[in-house]
Amino acid sequence: MASSAAFNGPILVSAFNKSSHAPTSSRNFIFRTCSLPSHVTQRSICCFQSTGRSSSVINLRWKEVRQWQLSLRGFFMCKVQQHDATSEENEENISQATLIWRAIKLPIYSVALVPLTVGSAAAYLQTGLFSARRYFMLLASSVFIITWLNLSNDVYDFDTGADKDKKESVVNIVGSRTGTFIAACLLLALGFLGITYTSVEAANLRAILLLASAITCGYIYQCPPFRLSYQGLGEPLCFAAFGPFATTAFYLLQSSTSELPITYTTLSASALVGFTTSLILFCSHFHQVEGDKAVGKFSPLVRLGTGAASRVVKVGVATLYSGMLLLGFTQTLPFTCIILGALTIPMGKLVVSYVEKNHKDKAKIFMAKYYCVKLHALFGVALAAGLVAAKMVARYPVPKPIF
Repeated sequence: MASSAAFNGPILVSAFNKSSHAPTSSRNFIFRTCSLPSHVTQRSICCFQSTGRSSSVINLRWKEVRQWQLSLRGFFMCKVQQHDATSEENEENISQATLIWRAIKLPIYSVALVPLTVGSAAAYLQTGLFSARRYFMLLASSVFIITWLNLSNDVYDFDTGADKDKKESVVNIVGSRTGTFIAACLLLALGFLGITYTSVEAANLRAILLLASAITCGYIYQCPPFRLSYQGLGEPLCFAAFGPFATTAFYLLQSSTSELPITYTTLSASALVGFTTSLILFCSHFHQVEGDKAVGKFSPLVRLGTGAASRVVKVGVATLYSGMLLLGFTQTLPFTCIILGALTIPMGKLVVSYVEKNHKDKAKIFMAKYYCVKLHALFGVALAAGLVAAKMVARYPVPKPIF
């Protein structure tokens, strides 16, 4: 039997040594320490051995009994601490595949899918038409642009030292700041080329201006000399970029004959999309408070603290569903959106309870943003399905244009 632990010194107790006070047939028990491999420092292995000889009744003195008790306690402490040491080593030695998976951030790409899907659904409610070719062209372009956001964010956080100890940073994984930056710029160019081509095909100048505004929000959010995220302005920029700008632009690009009018329904749906996207960004700061403070990044979490921020999340989720209900009662959104959106309330409650329970635990609160991603995706799908259902089933009247 063997187990390892981090002790200040070795454990070495000879509890039943062969002596003149014990019969020759007695069983001898020895506790001793053995060294672990060299990469583990200041740890010991407690070994329990028996000589195997048959034993008889042994008269133990009080000192020997006390030594035996201390040895047993050390043995069991050794087993418990071995598990902790192994867990720490596993966290320190995360596989390259795991780091790459974390760096890809695949769930985050819902922020490319949801605005496009909701915008296209709003256009279907308005016209009854849907262009699958344009949808997938815009989806590919959006993925390129979101990848640019992620890569350039890693580059500029590397420059400021914010990602110094972030193992899943693309720059740290690749080992090249320049290579990551060039890849980010190429992806931005490809994405912008795709949305420009689609906008020209649709003959819609407003759409290209809105998407250019969305990309500009992404640039000033993280890139020098602006870096407005360091001033705590990331959430408003995120709301504008993914909500009114991107979702409304995707709505306009589903037009096949003429420019679609901007309606209250479209703006309301885009605002809800922007709100849930901003919630993802807000919750992504919880586990980075100390690192952000160190580099002078005044995110909302740095300013508020995790306790107050957890209450902000609770109010934010309540505001999301209250706003949805209000938009339904005023008939700004179809009632089908309200019914399907209400089905996502359990996910909203899960986000709130998880953040409230774990906001002080850096290891667990890391997952909060992924719970928000699930809420964002589910709510977006419910909203889009409600818009489509209003056209197909409920015969919702065509929304009146604002301009």
